[in-house]
Amino acid sequence: MLNAERKQLIMESIEKLGVIKLQELVEGLATSESTIRRDLIELEEQGLIQRVHGGAKLVKLHNQEPSMNEKSFKNIQSKKEIAAYCASLVEENDCIYLDAGSTTLELITHLANRNITVVTNGLTHIEELVRQNIDAYLLGGKMKVHTKAIIGAVALDNIQNYHFDKAFIGTNAMHPEHGYTTPDMEEAFVKRAAKERADRVFVVADHTKFNEVNFSKMFSIEEATIVTDYIPSAVKESFIQKTKIIEVEK
Repeated sequence: MLNAERKQLIMESIEKLGVIKLQELVEGLATSESTIRRDLIELEEQGLIQRVHGGAKLVKLHNQEPSMNEKSFKNIQSKKEIAAYCASLVEENDCIYLDAGSTTLELITHLANRNITVVTNGLTHIEELVRQNIDAYLLGGKMKVHTKAIIGAVALDNIQNYHFDKAFIGTNAMHPEHGYTTPDMEEAFVKRAAKERADRVFVVADHTKFNEVNFSKMFSIEEATIVTDYIPSAVKESFIQKTKIIEVEK
């Protein structure tokens, strides 16, 4: 079993029970006690669990993701400003990737009737792209009912057929050491694949995502330009040392 897969199973068990004994994890995962202890130490260092005598308990529900509707009502003005700036980066005849997410969804209205091609894994996005008369393709694969994002092996296979001038990718969390992370491992794989197929990569995220960590790593912090409303002063230095950041808030 891969290290990441084992940790995901550990987190699923802790989230289900709230607290779990070390021996229960050893037996349930058929893994040595030393390996489970090491996994728990790493998860605690990431701030996801707290080790207690003989086991571990949940710190936060790190892999529960808000629905698309819930995301759409958070930090609306910031998302609109980020989206408008990102749209200004798109040039005629570009082929771009729009990741599923509420901020990238806002970008579409700024691209109406443009001579571009868009590939997306967002079901909500493809509907809006059609309404805005934009030439677009939707990745095939498994749909996450909660967020209407297309993920899985078929989506990963589909995305290999494209090359993007620019990719606009959302994230649930950003950390200078842990990189860009998201609650869902399968979705992280799709985001990573999109990054690898693009000439220029932009991660779109408002200020609330800075210095946060979720379960599954998409890619390292320096592998994309961050477009955000602003950087909280407490973390600004640690981020600007790692990558380029564009702040759109006036």
